[in-house]
Amino acid sequence: MNQEPIKRTQWVTALSALPAEQVVSLCTELSEGWKIRPKSIPQSGLGLLKLNDSALNDPFYLGEIPISSAWIEVTTAEGQQTEGAAQLMDDRLELVEALALCDAILATQLPGWEKIEAMVKQGLQLREVIKIERKRLLAHTQVNFSLLDDVGDDNADT
Repeated sequence: MNQEPIKRTQWVTALSALPAEQVVSLCTELSEGWKIRPKSIPQSGLGLLKLNDSALNDPFYLGEIPISSAWIEVTTAEGQQTEGAAQLMDDRLELVEALALCDAILATQLPGWEKIEAMVKQGLQLREVIKIERKRLLAHTQVNFSLLDDVGDDNADT
């Protein structure tokens, strides 16, 4: 049975569901002897979350969110070159750099890509469990307002 490949747009989301130490340690292990150079300076900071008002469609800023990004170039010990990038709603530079390395490894299937792919599958499974749990919790918070229609006037008996 041939499974459909996991889309590149899901890699960072899936990997970020796993413990950061697990992702960073695997990347450190796989990249031993490789040259990793930033294509742009990795950044971490706060971004403003801009939304539109639902009534007048006027823009407003809801608040700040942590965001970090990395874009790297990787050269393996054998001389193979590739690039990877990641952007994450998190302020940990070490994690986003590791995710960018994972992106590069998976995109070009560098040595060890199977281990990263296994972690992506693990992260997707974890995301699915979280999604099911959230739906279950949401179902328990639903309120039945139909009984409010049956309420009569309290002063009708007087």
